[in-house]
Amino acid sequence: MSRLREFDIAFVGLKPGIHNFEFEVDNKFFENFGEQDFENCQAVVRVTLEKSNGLMLLKFDVDGSVDAICDRCGNPLKLSLWDEFHAVVKQVDNAEEMNANEEDPDIFYISRTESHLHLATLIYEFVLLSIPNQRECGEDEKGNSRCNKEVLEMLEKMKNRSNENNSPLKQGLEQFRKNQN
Repeated sequence: MSRLREFDIAFVGLKPGIHNFEFEVDNKFFENFGEQDFENCQAVVRVTLEKSNGLMLLKFDVDGSVDAICDRCGNPLKLSLWDEFHAVVKQVDNAEEMNANEEDPDIFYISRTESHLHLATLIYEFVLLSIPNQRECGEDEKGNSRCNKEVLEMLEKMKNRSNENNSPLKQGLEQFRKNQN
């Protein structure tokens, strides 16, 4: 976890006003958080910190790409990352209690004795949130799917088989339902 120190901001010496930071996120960063369902992350997270007395407004701009797998056909995909997130950090005397009671996920409390903002977990979450939930090959300019045609044909055959009333799977399910009653 020592590698994550580079994702800290020492805010104590910063004057009130706006400050900009840039963090590069790659596969080594994600090793600290366990296995991911993507690889070859090449992202830049730009953080704008607006500091005032006891309050910091943070804006995170995520930009980059990751390699993933199409949810439908299994083809490799290069997904673009782009998103923007905001967070508010307040300095208080009882940070743990305030964080436990806070319902807004974009507001965080730190102790007045803190000197660094530890952004690694926020950056991790924001990069993950920037990855599209549905990962598909999409369509070409003619409106045809770019998915692997052989896989799509197999999926269609499986769908047709499961719709047949005499399929062994459906018969087994019907027998299971009868036994439950």
